[in-house]
Amino acid sequence: MTITLGFEDGTLRVESDRESDPALGSLPGVKGDPRSGTARAPAHHYAAIRDVLHHVDADVVDTVLGTDPVSLTTSYELREYQQDALNAWLDNNRRGVLELPTGAGKTVIALAAMAACDEPTLIVVPTIDLLEQWQCELETEFEAPIGRLGGGEQRVEAVTVATYDSAYLRADELGDRFGLVVFDEVHHLGAEGYQDIARLLAAPDRLGLTATFERPDGAHETVAGLIGSRVYTIDTDELAGDHLAPYEIRRIEVELTPEERAEYDDAQGTFVDYVRSSNIDFTSGSDYRQLVKRSGNDPQAREALLAKQRAREIMMNADNKRHQLGRILDGHREDRLIVFTAHTELVYDLSERFLIPAITNETGAGERREILQRFRDGEYSRIITANVLDEGVDVPDANVGVVLSGSGSEREFTQRLGRILRPKADGGRAILYEVVSSETAEERVAQRRR
Repeated sequence: MTITLGFEDGTLRVESDRESDPALGSLPGVKGDPRSGTARAPAHHYAAIRDVLHHVDADVVDTVLGTDPVSLTTSYELREYQQDALNAWLDNNRRGVLELPTGAGKTVIALAAMAACDEPTLIVVPTIDLLEQWQCELETEFEAPIGRLGGGEQRVEAVTVATYDSAYLRADELGDRFGLVVFDEVHHLGAEGYQDIARLLAAPDRLGLTATFERPDGAHETVAGLIGSRVYTIDTDELAGDHLAPYEIRRIEVELTPEERAEYDDAQGTFVDYVRSSNIDFTSGSDYRQLVKRSGNDPQAREALLAKQRAREIMMNADNKRHQLGRILDGHREDRLIVFTAHTELVYDLSERFLIPAITNETGAGERREILQRFRDGEYSRIITANVLDEGVDVPDANVGVVLSGSGSEREFTQRLGRILRPKADGGRAILYEVVSSETAEERVAQRRR
């Protein structure tokens, strides 16, 4: 008996020289395809199918990966915890997710994994900034041409870095070109469309990198099924002082003004009253999506959502937060400081008020690079941003962070903390201020997270 495996448009084509072969039905994900008269499976089942066929009494003709080995070496020497992370992944059949804090050297571990596998590799990243950072790192580390998919370029090489968007568009045609795929900021793979990237690639070796793997919508479980479960995790406290800067978090509560309090209580009350009357308890993200759907044809649901949005804007942009920021800035004149907010409008207001360079999603790539370079060179000692520096950007060293507002998620808070944790030359301590409006939902979220 001979079984033949091939790749075609994001699927595996499985054929046997027997007219009816029950062995095919036992292979993971394989189903009959009446259109072609063959059996097929989504490409991501390739590793599992290959493993099963090792124990089947049959000759196997495997043409799935039309790739040649590549020789990759890295000059990095891994720290003990980085080596432990790499070993955990290797011991798990080269599949799984590594969860390490921002600044812990996840990219270095990925380069070591690539060198250990010596396979054509696709690296998938969420932003153009990360695309450029990875391309630069790969070109510096490996003596090989580096392909790029994204940012106006479509060039495929044995080692290629791509944005999630570009990989999504081309995964079905490129699925047989790579033996290893690295998903940076792998929590993005949980998005419904992006999941198809992993499904359409045949790469048997799969590595996910993130500082926070779990998603509120539970989609990390789907990601685990596509690339492997979390095989290694280490938290910030375990690395602080040795490999990351020691740090402290200072939470400062500010009062709403009487006018803000009255408006907040009114808006929040409208929202809470509707939720109680509708028996929605928000035990999962699907409950909020249900409310959003209702708002399309239920005027009261729409009013409740608008009221909730207004309450969030009041507590996040409270006037006393501006005054508190001024006091923090005065107390850290000699420090390198990043201010984080949730709203672009607030960024521009504070930028003008305190003469701080601003970076938002409206800031052009050239201007952003210039601001960050001046921050890196010491020409600027502080910058302010709305969300765009949370992940996917190589932010120069800072030792003080100020969180004025945000989504309240554990992931966002961890990423912002990570921006100030790179080890300091003087061994100094990093400080993260979290400024929250007292007696609001923002205060309750901060208390749960701690």
